[in-house]
Amino acid sequence: MGDQALSFLKDFLAGGIAAAISKTAVAPIERVKLLLQVQHASKQITAEKQYKGIIDCIVRIPKEQGIISFWRGNLANVIRYFPTQALNFAFKDKYKQIFLGGVDRHKQFWRYFAGNLASGGAAGATSLCFVYPLDFARTRLAADVGKGVNEREFTGLGDCIVKIFKSDGLRGLYQGFSVSVQGIIIYRAAYFGVYDTAKGMLPDPKNVHIVVSWMIAQTVTAVAGLVSYPFDTVRRRMMMQSGRKGADIMYKGTIDCWKKIAKDEGSKAFFKVNNTSSPGTRSDSQKDQCCQILSHLGQEESYQETEQLS
Repeated sequence: MGDQALSFLKDFLAGGIAAAISKTAVAPIERVKLLLQVQHASKQITAEKQYKGIIDCIVRIPKEQGIISFWRGNLANVIRYFPTQALNFAFKDKYKQIFLGGVDRHKQFWRYFAGNLASGGAAGATSLCFVYPLDFARTRLAADVGKGVNEREFTGLGDCIVKIFKSDGLRGLYQGFSVSVQGIIIYRAAYFGVYDTAKGMLPDPKNVHIVVSWMIAQTVTAVAGLVSYPFDTVRRRMMMQSGRKGADIMYKGTIDCWKKIAKDEGSKAFFKVNNTSSPGTRSDSQKDQCCQILSHLGQEESYQETEQLS
């Protein structure tokens, strides 16, 4: 094995271990976020059992499902890292060459901007083609609120994929795929739009203090994540459709999903981290706000992984 291949393998494994640790650390917050996003589309969570907010969800999960259930679906999320990174290595330069070859970002800004959207969309679609079933299974497992094996919809990752495939075929494992690609493109558009605008406002963009660069990066990531968040909510809702038949089907398609969420739940439902605030003290409200910030990590991380493709 050559030095370059060995170096890549070491970085790949080190990155995988780091990703597994970070994903496992934020898994409880991520599961709370997912439950609040999809509870209106869940057959297991009736209207009277819906979570009132983040704190209510955090308190009830260990009581009703056990403390370990905070990590339900985390295995699929960890496994997803490895094929994503392999795809990064395989397609990273290819898409840059196709869409951005010979383009000067300073002299041809709009062409460069359009090329970035195109390469990001193509790269995202390519990556998702391979890892989407894992993302799908992770969502469905996280949304499974049964305590014991008999109460749960799925017993694990393999059981989830097999059951949905038997019920709906390959299409069932790719519910919400199109809106996921749209979300990646919107994320990239917001990311590059805000980043270039912020850099352009600086007196000397080439000589920026590291603290300023860090602040710009954090602001850009937060804005891009916020703008693309509704797409994440819709794609999660579409994932909940798989396995349903007849009258159980809530949405006819992606457009219908957008319309029904807006009509039945209001525009705040697209930012489903805190659609309904749990009643309580000001302290509870402040805790909810802290959890809201943390809950965006998983969704932003998902788009950032695809961002590395280009």
